[in-house]
Amino acid sequence: MANNDGNRYSQLIEDIFFQKYKDGDNRVNFQRVDLEKSAKKLGIKLPKNLGDVIYSFKFRAPLPGSITKKASYNKEWVIKNVGRAQYAFIQVTEARILPDKMMLATKIPDATPSIAEKYAFDDEQALLTKLRYNRLLDIFTGAACYSLQNHFRTTVPGIGQVETDEIYVGIDKMGRQFVFPVQAKGGSDEIAVVQIEQDIRLCEHKYPELICRAIAAQFIDSNKISIFEFIMKNDEVKKVTERLYELVLSTDITDEELTQYNQIT
Repeated sequence: MANNDGNRYSQLIEDIFFQKYKDGDNRVNFQRVDLEKSAKKLGIKLPKNLGDVIYSFKFRAPLPGSITKKASYNKEWVIKNVGRAQYAFIQVTEARILPDKMMLATKIPDATPSIAEKYAFDDEQALLTKLRYNRLLDIFTGAACYSLQNHFRTTVPGIGQVETDEIYVGIDKMGRQFVFPVQAKGGSDEIAVVQIEQDIRLCEHKYPELICRAIAAQFIDSNKISIFEFIMKNDEVKKVTERLYELVLSTDITDEELTQYNQIT
């Protein structure tokens, strides 16, 4: 988000929040039309895509400090979709999912075709490409995984429009069938708890017969990828597993490292 956008977006979101917030509120509802009202009031030019204002604070940038100060102890404000063109500021325990810096990297022989790597358009697409060609979801989940659809967009009751970066389906050795919604983050983007919850709700609505295993992947650098799995418990997103993989030449994996991997369960 450019600095100019950041300033005007912050002004808009602050104006909307404080028009509706009352001391002690854990939830503050608003609508997309409120962006237009606040922009007119403040003399701010809106972007062509109004949703970019909401998207920025959901997934890219922190909310203004004036808003975060109104959160209860050990809580954070996030913005959630609660219907078509309807949103809410809601307090949660965690808003962002960050990779564990102490995680041991497991080396994987890099099978990414060089031509696919060369022509991947951005960090997100490059990450999805590496996940697919290196079968990292299969390795991470212990199931045979198959890409079903890229950038899957649909409408979910009670939320509105939802988009996930890729949908996989899979099957394990016991014959259990799964759906894996995948969020891929590169560059400065972070994994937002809101996105994971939306992915899980999407699967409950569109694939109720399959076991949902929500996945997120984050570039640490061009060759290191953190992968996470999540579930919903008591209406909150919880991390089940996290692994860090490093894509390398097969000759860069030593016998000592293979012995080490044999000792790790």
